[in-house]
Amino acid sequence: MIRILLVDDHALVRRGVRLILEQEPDLTVVGEAGDGAEAVEALRDLEVDLVVLDIAMPRMTGLQAAREITRRREPPRLLMLSMHDNEQYFFESLRVGASGYVLKSVADEDLVGAVRAAMRGEAFVYPGAMGSLARDYLDRLRRGESVPQTVLTEREDEVLKLIAEGRSSKDIARDLTISVKTVERHRANILAKLGMRDRTQLTRYAIRAGLIEP
Repeated sequence: MIRILLVDDHALVRRGVRLILEQEPDLTVVGEAGDGAEAVEALRDLEVDLVVLDIAMPRMTGLQAAREITRRREPPRLLMLSMHDNEQYFFESLRVGASGYVLKSVADEDLVGAVRAAMRGEAFVYPGAMGSLARDYLDRLRRGESVPQTVLTEREDEVLKLIAEGRSSKDIARDLTISVKTVERHRANILAKLGMRDRTQLTRYAIRAGLIEP
């Protein structure tokens, strides 16, 4: 029996995904979570073979949670779930350790196949995802060759997400247990790296990067 944790901030989506998965006799959903932070916490108590993670969620995104989960001694397999047919999300999902990327619009067609592929240790490439480029990317990873890295560090991603959600520097400092001065330094570094000037531009970038939903 393949044990699955579902992570999505919409209960209706979780219900629909559960119905798709549990039509298969060897797939069972052993837990649900409403965001990435809840998922990381749930894995302390649950025995799970596979985690299905929504890309964009409040508090901690699926991509951020995937980074945390893959640091575990024996991490479960990961699949990313998204409503966005977005190349950047797709490649970032692979980079953080996911076995594949499934579009919500065709989950009824692709999800079970993606689960099977993940449990075989294979990558699931959804139709239309620039298949040859994706395979080349994965081959380079397997050979240990260098691949393009994201522009921002993990901490900068966390700060950017909170800025884009409209949080003040004081709130961000409290949530991340850092000083306001450190938050401001991260903000300046983010603006410099991305070549941007203000919160509006940062928010647009955060949407494209899957840190927040539009």
